[in-house]
Amino acid sequence: MRQRSGLMILLAGLLGYALLIGPFTSYMAHKPMVEKLGYVPSVKVLKPLSADQKEVVAASLVFKVMMYYGDVVGRMMAGDQTAAPADLKGMSRLLHNTVQLDPYNMDAYYFAQSFLTWDAKQYQVANEMLEYGMKYRTWDWNLPFFAGFNSAFFMHDYQKAAQFFQKTGELSGAQLHIQLAGRYLQQSGQTELAIRYLTGMVRSAKNSAVQKTYQIRLEAFQQVQRIEVAAQRYLKEKGTHPATVEQLVQGGYLSPAPVDPYGGHFYFDESGKVATTSKFAFATKTK
Repeated sequence: MRQRSGLMILLAGLLGYALLIGPFTSYMAHKPMVEKLGYVPSVKVLKPLSADQKEVVAASLVFKVMMYYGDVVGRMMAGDQTAAPADLKGMSRLLHNTVQLDPYNMDAYYFAQSFLTWDAKQYQVANEMLEYGMKYRTWDWNLPFFAGFNSAFFMHDYQKAAQFFQKTGELSGAQLHIQLAGRYLQQSGQTELAIRYLTGMVRSAKNSAVQKTYQIRLEAFQQVQRIEVAAQRYLKEKGTHPATVEQLVQGGYLSPAPVDPYGGHFYFDESGKVATTSKFAFATKTK
């Protein structure tokens, strides 16, 4: 009797395991990317624990974020709309921990610039982090260049942008940076500024996932520029602004038709600026 009872318990256990292992395996295979970013202690805890290995710990945090972000980008580019959006707050927290541990870590600033602005839209946070880095990486002209771009393109603070570009020119000696410092960035010049910036970022990006995101965004802004040029031609010839992008295509001003690499459709917003239904981002699963 006891043997039969033990056998029944064993069979029940095996049956329960069989019922649970399938859903559990499926969950582990498709669990949200946010969970994979993991938990990292605060910098107050990390500093004493890191001792004289702060640079190594900082580098490992950047690597962790890059691997995570690369996986997210890969899923989005593969058209996986079930993928959860990137945990931007978690990424920001880890990179802020990184520069607190090692303020000279180049990758942390460069990588933060790639998503804090375009994706998280935390422009002031990005610039504060860049200005923090400027105190240590005093030779690096990229940091004030990033801050200048953010100030002009996103924040429309042209006076601040000029100050950052002036610092960039002093460090790099490049004529373009010197010209930007003395130029008042008009609204009509924003697309060209974005294209120049993104072109440079594509060339200099060391991480393949980051490079892909910059490349796609560059292609999108190149399409925007095509539409803007065509719209100016239309205005010059017709004396009025085009109502739709399709009107430019049908009228022979824009051929071939512009394609949004993010999968959206271009249109003119209420102010007449070129916009897209994708908002320059891939579609992802909403939380």
